[in-house]
Amino acid sequence: MAQKKISHRAPPDGGWGWMIVVGCFFVTVCTRAVTRCISIFFVEFQVYFGQDYSRTAWIHSIVDCSTMLCAPLGSYVSNHVSCQVGIMIGGLLATTGLVLSSFATSLEYLYLTLGVLTGVGFALCYSPAIAMVGQYFEKRKALAYGIAMSGSGIGTFILAPVVQLLIEQYSWRGALLILGGFVANLCVCGALMRPIKFKGEDFTHYSLQQEVTPEESNKNNVHSSGTCTSLGPDCTHKSLCYCSQKEYSFILKPNFIILSISFLFLAYGCSPPFVYLVPYALSVGVSHQQAAFLMSILGIIDIVGNITFGWLTDRRFLKEHRYFCYLIAVGLDGLCCLFLPILRCFQLLVPFSVTFGYFDGAYVALIPVVTGDVVGPSNLSSALGVVFFLHAVPYLVSPPISGLLVDTTGDYTAAFLLSGFSMIFCAVLLGFSKVIKKIKNKKLTLTVPTTDTRQEIWTNGDLPHTVTEDLNQKV
Repeated sequence: MAQKKISHRAPPDGGWGWMIVVGCFFVTVCTRAVTRCISIFFVEFQVYFGQDYSRTAWIHSIVDCSTMLCAPLGSYVSNHVSCQVGIMIGGLLATTGLVLSSFATSLEYLYLTLGVLTGVGFALCYSPAIAMVGQYFEKRKALAYGIAMSGSGIGTFILAPVVQLLIEQYSWRGALLILGGFVANLCVCGALMRPIKFKGEDFTHYSLQQEVTPEESNKNNVHSSGTCTSLGPDCTHKSLCYCSQKEYSFILKPNFIILSISFLFLAYGCSPPFVYLVPYALSVGVSHQQAAFLMSILGIIDIVGNITFGWLTDRRFLKEHRYFCYLIAVGLDGLCCLFLPILRCFQLLVPFSVTFGYFDGAYVALIPVVTGDVVGPSNLSSALGVVFFLHAVPYLVSPPISGLLVDTTGDYTAAFLLSGFSMIFCAVLLGFSKVIKKIKNKKLTLTVPTTDTRQEIWTNGDLPHTVTEDLNQKV
């Protein structure tokens, strides 16, 4: 029997949407939390294969890079085939990668299985699941994202000591095999992602209001309804190109360009602390169980940051200032990294895990919200694919660069300082651009005649814009 879709005039902000949140929560557990826990295998891989920090760090880098580099592929499958199908295929690929990794005979083997194959599987699951939450929620969007993204934190909290215990009981090979079975639950999460249909608009496929004349529409064989799908029988090559162009038209927006540049620095800075926290703790005399416990603390506080920041930024007094809340959280997270090299015992590393974990959870919960505010809800799936794609190269190079700094200098100071300054620069860049925009907007407002207060409104793509807003985008 075909699945019945209930039409809605607007996002329901509840109902089956909470099941979507639960599904996204477990997707983040099985993807981001498992990726973080790979750092617990770091010392095991290094000792077993007899390699240095830099070469071993490539494993974590490649899995992160593959996840983000292939994020547009996940968005494409979600937009043009099905979110359910994409997540299920991704779950099978990730499971296969982890199972094959348990038979590794070299680091190069792990680069391919644990890095590429598992990373591509995670990519097919991560961005589509996050985008589905944005389709079901509007008024409580930040709270829904906070709960969904907290899976990364609670997963880290639970999995970190469990993975350490599995390594001690079954060796790293057995631990990877068991993790492969756990990640297979992504297929169950995919089954929960029921598409939602809006009256006059089909969110299963990408929908656009095309700004073409009837003559151009007939010439290009584009339907007047504006529904774009690569699977439609009447979708010609020209109309498909037109749909793809409109689908990614937000890339040229100045606000999105600045946000994209900031993501490059954010992605570089946030990865090394997760990769090197456990090795650093071991290097200053912390036991293996205590080092794994630091990751657990970071994970549980990450949850608090996800949910509390999501709830707070949904309040009326902060909803208009979510952008500034985001950059403050990023800046404070970077500041935590600057203090990490002077913390050389377990009692001092616990406060780091608390503060870094909180602000990490805070800004992670706001990434899809801030992105959605910039590009609009109908472009969110494609935009998240681009955003995570931008994370790919920094995720790839930052752990090996940090490992090279550790190998060269003999300690972790330079690696953590570079990570902290990178995140602080991200926050400064966003704040500076916002200040410049406000100054230009103020000058522009003074030049607008005050006698005519009317504002012409037209449709630009899917989102209504006023003249002032359009000018703001160009400033």
